[in-house]
Amino acid sequence: MLPDVATAHEQGLDLEIPSWTALFRPKGTPASIVERLHDAADAAIEAPTIRERLHQVGVEPVLRENRSPDFLQHFVEREVTKWAAAIKAAGLAP
Repeated sequence: MLPDVATAHEQGLDLEIPSWTALFRPKGTPASIVERLHDAADAAIEAPTIRERLHQVGVEPVLRENRSPDFLQHFVEREVTKWAAAIKAAGLAP
């Protein structure tokens, strides 16, 4: 997005700062509702105007096959494990 600004990698840094956003629902939400919400969100992400706007603000949606509720659950579990270890290693309390 900023062609005249060197990336962190170009400046010799091994830096990765991912961020993510997801839709969550209450535990026990019926599967039919989860499916409808997922399908609506997926359709929005695939809409050309939404996709273009996401790219304009630097957001890169995950691949369609990685947007399932099961994928999100496993992703969040991995994130919790990863950041819990980082917090512990830094001697911090959550």
